[in-house]
Amino acid sequence: MAKASARHILVPTEEQCNDLKTEIEAGADFEKVAQQHSKCPSGKQGGALGEFTPGQMVKEFDDVVFSGEVGKVLGPVKTQFGYHLIEITDRTD
Repeated sequence: MAKASARHILVPTEEQCNDLKTEIEAGADFEKVAQQHSKCPSGKQGGALGEFTPGQMVKEFDDVVFSGEVGKVLGPVKTQFGYHLIEITDRTD
């Protein structure tokens, strides 16, 4: 079964999500940005979500994690919780 590890940053608006993505792409550290801005409790751990399998996260999140490019910052991804930036740190198919 497929497994992935990822970290994310959850914010309330698409605009903030895009601004943070720009910061990270310009060289800001993903973990530090997550600690400062993420509204998810995982932000305290730099956004780390640990390892999970398909179906453990909401569909929109799963779709990106199990099809996106590992190591790239993906998003904004809209879910019922807000807007996410996602970095897939590892995936096995």
